[in-house]
Amino acid sequence: MKQFLLIVVAACLVQLSLPGYAAGHKRQHHSKQPGCCVTPLGVLHDSDAGKTVKSGTPGIYHNNIFKKRLDSISKDVQLDYNEYVQAEIDNYLTQRSDISREIGLARYYFPIYEKAFREAGIPDEIKYLSIVESQLNPNAVSRVGATGPWQFMSSTARMYGLTMDEYTDERRDPVQSSYAAAAYLKDAYEQFGDWLLAIASYNCGKDNVIRAIEEAGSSDFWAIRPYLPVETRGYVPCYIAMTYVMNYYHLHRIEPQSCNILLKTDTVQVDKMISLNSVSHVLSIDLNQLTILNPSYPRMLVNGSPTSPKTLVIPAGAKVKYLASYESLNSELAASDLQSIYNTPRIQPVEKRTPLHHRLRKFENLVHYKKIHSAYDANLIALAGIKPRSGKG
Repeated sequence: MKQFLLIVVAACLVQLSLPGYAAGHKRQHHSKQPGCCVTPLGVLHDSDAGKTVKSGTPGIYHNNIFKKRLDSISKDVQLDYNEYVQAEIDNYLTQRSDISREIGLARYYFPIYEKAFREAGIPDEIKYLSIVESQLNPNAVSRVGATGPWQFMSSTARMYGLTMDEYTDERRDPVQSSYAAAAYLKDAYEQFGDWLLAIASYNCGKDNVIRAIEEAGSSDFWAIRPYLPVETRGYVPCYIAMTYVMNYYHLHRIEPQSCNILLKTDTVQVDKMISLNSVSHVLSIDLNQLTILNPSYPRMLVNGSPTSPKTLVIPAGAKVKYLASYESLNSELAASDLQSIYNTPRIQPVEKRTPLHHRLRKFENLVHYKKIHSAYDANLIALAGIKPRSGKG
């Protein structure tokens, strides 16, 4: 009998040690949640994507260097770390040339964002959201018409005071659109009391976030994530990942490109119709630089008037010469010339390409983001250091 009992115990121990049993136990321990589950081999499976991604060793999301680094820079916005964030960090770090270019462009755009956010009481670190939105391209246009560095749809843009007419599109203006983005985010934060939810609403709208909160019975982003639109589920992880990359790129041997946009500028008020070409000629300024500084005038015409003057950005130090030559600007420009300029769009679109945060997606359900195509013309592309690509990236 004793020997029989020893044999039974030994058999049980062998059974417990088999991979199949261990996997079955693991499935019970990690209860299935809406949207994702843990498989027997320690591989994350996103049920919306039907694709598996290795999640790494146990505990990697609780005590590793990425989490510690995010914790060290976390300020007002909660920078959570998990498998979704890690996947997006990995994704961004494969796009080294794009990140390098965006770090360079940030030298021009980030001070603009920081000023607008500071005045509105918005956390400074939300400025990284613009890279997720547009790759710091003021002429970015999504497949559904969202435009500018902050990707405003026309209806929302008008709601937040941006002007759009046949001459002007303030969605492209980094200054005006930043104030509008700050106003939206402030409204969303006051409504939800959470910056991650405010950021999520920036992608899918406040109504979708409210609906997800009601369905999940929670106001935590990660709890409501499965109930949000597919593209929004990855939007917050993209933001957190971009915040990480923009703070720690040097630790991943990414070298910033130089910024080819003039960093020192001034503004003047225009109370008549003038062309950027005329300003370029009078001030001896490269026309491409002038158009980059003034992306909100897609027709290359500044339609100012005494009752509604327009702002023109010019290089620092050129203001005196501009004011001295102001009366002569466009004085010899015939109506036919103006019509010719009006009928010739300044920006020639290049082939659509998938933006940085859509490429090499670790979770297939995140690839349905807005597809943004670059709208720089060849000269602008060369000046900003952007290489157009054929097809999808």
